[in-house]
Order: sequence, then C-alpha cells, then structure tokens
Amino acid sequence: MKLEEFVDPYLGRTWADLGARVLSSGNKVAVTLGYPAEGFVDELQGQLREHVGSGSLELEVQFAAPPGRGFGQVKHIIAVASGKGGVGKSTTAVNLALALDAEGAKVGLLDADIYGPSQGMMLGVGEDRRPDIKDGKFFEPIRAHGIKAMSMSFMVTDNTPMVWRGPMASGALQQILTQTLWEDLDYLIVDMPPGTGDIQLTLSQKVPVSGAVIVTTPQDIALLDAIKGIEMFRKVDIPVLGVVENMSVHVCPECGHVSHLFGSEGGAKVASELGVPLLGELPLDLKIREQADGGRPTVRQEPDSDISRLYRDIARHMVARLWGGGSGSEQQGPTIRMVDD
Repeated sequence: MKLEEFVDPYLGRTWADLGARVLSSGNKVAVTLGYPAEGFVDELQGQLREHVGSGSLELEVQFAAPPGRGFGQVKHIIAVASGKGGVGKSTTAVNLALALDAEGAKVGLLDADIYGPSQGMMLGVGEDRRPDIKDGKFFEPIRAHGIKAMSMSFMVTDNTPMVWRGPMASGALQQILTQTLWEDLDYLIVDMPPGTGDIQLTLSQKVPVSGAVIVTTPQDIALLDAIKGIEMFRKVDIPVLGVVENMSVHVCPECGHVSHLFGSEGGAKVASELGVPLLGELPLDLKIREQADGGRPTVRQEPDSDISRLYRDIARHMVARLWGGGSGSEQQGPTIRMVDD
C-alpha cells in the first residue's frame, strides 16, 4: 500500500488528504507532519510497518507547524478554558505546554487569569523575579522549563489583590499579550480564567485565537458549564479543538482499585453531543497537584510516567486538530508601566 494512504491516527484522514510530505528511499521513510510527534515515533513506525506490510521500515518524523491565525511570529494561539473553577484547568494548561515542548515544538504560555494568576508558582518562578524590559515598552518573557512564559504573577506579589473592573482586566490582558516579545513560537497556550466573562470575550474578539480546549470533570455541574464554554467559543467563531476530562478516575496506589469518584464518561458524552473530540482523560492523582504546586509539573518531574505520556498524547491530538482544520466595543483599560529595576 502507498505510504500516502496511511490514515493518521489522530485525524482519521490519509496523509495525502492532510498534505503530509512523505519521502522514501529503500526502507527509510521521512514524513513531515503538521503536529510535533517526537514521543510518538516508535508507535507510529509500528503502525506504518503494519500498513505497508514490512517489518524493516525505519521512520523519521519531522514537524512543520501549519499556517496559523496568530500575530507576529506566533503561529497559533490556543485557549485552554473551563466553564467553572476547580477542574484543574491551569494544571492541565501548563502540562500541555510542557508536553508540546517535549514533542519538539516552540511553545509559550500566557497566564490570562488576571485576578488569580498561578502559572508563576506552577513553573517554579520565584516571587521576586520580574520580566526584563526592552526599549522601555516590551516585556521579555521569562523562560522556565524550556518554554517562554508571561503572567501577571510576574508583576505583583501574592499579597497584591487585583481589584480592577472587567474592562481594566481585559486591557491588562491585551497589553501583556501584545507587548511581550514572544518571537518565534509554534504555539502560545493561554491559560484562561474560569467562566465566560469579560476576559474570555476580549481574548475571543480581539486576539486571533486558532482554537480552544475545554477542561472539565465528570461531574454533572462541571459538564453543564463545559457546554456553556463550548457554545461561547462557537458564537465567536473560534474552533473548539476538543474536551479534556480531568479527574476522570482514581486508581488506589495500594490495591489498584479503580474508582470513578465524580462519575464516568461525562466528558465523552458532552464531546459526542456537541460534535467535538474527547482529546483524553486524566486521572485524579495527588502527585499531579503536588508537582504543579512545587514548581515542577508532572511532564517535567516524571517525563517517563504514564501520566506524562497521557499529557503528551492529548497535546499531540490537540494540535493535530489544527492541522486537520479543527473545527464588543473597545474600552480603555489600565496601562502597565514598565520600569527597569
């Protein structure tokens, strides 16, 4: 069978249809995909060998990000959102960003939760660390664990409450997004605040977002809010790349007993009803929270663990959707003064 007729495992379409570049010489095959897949080569090679009926095939996978809707040198902006708080959205966002980096992409992470920024802590950035200022008007993103990051937590302390009204917070978000020197990025992951308020609408209407991912738990109330989030993005013409079900199952570390503490298959049901893919299911595991709170998220702390492999699989599936086509009035906000100190 022809190599171009191989059906991509994430998209269910042939590489020929997707426009993958496939080159072969003898038993060596080089393929250029529209999503990073450094951690997927062995599995993909096995599937390709089965497809062509040859056990000697050797695969090399290269990555070229498809053209995006981003700005400057940022190709794609992906919003990671949730309909309500407490579903593990920020932990999911940082691990997905680190997973894309591990897969071979150039990645940035923007903490868009102006009122309750948490990515500084999750990335292990010290409270006294501030972004450098260039030319008096641009932020240099802080590098942490191999990715570029920007967060309001880099500018204030934990004891500084944000008491801005909605339009002020939206203006601050626009400023730290557009006045940060992201340079060349394949993907900028945006950790959204929970809900469907002013900041979500600002990002949706004023920023060229390529797609959104909704994080939920199996609980009925969380699923209802997830549906609201999906519908919000659809109304502003942002493709919903899929749903991530967090805290899906708990496996007892002592006896291996499996418990569905918050229900089961809720994310799959929502995804099916709304016609979006279920990108993956993540377990309820104390280590995920402890590692993120300790500044070394799971994908960095335990890169070879089963949970890290789940994050990497979800991240590949998420950006593969971009390759496959994925599915207000302006108000004055506050100005953030940039001071070298």
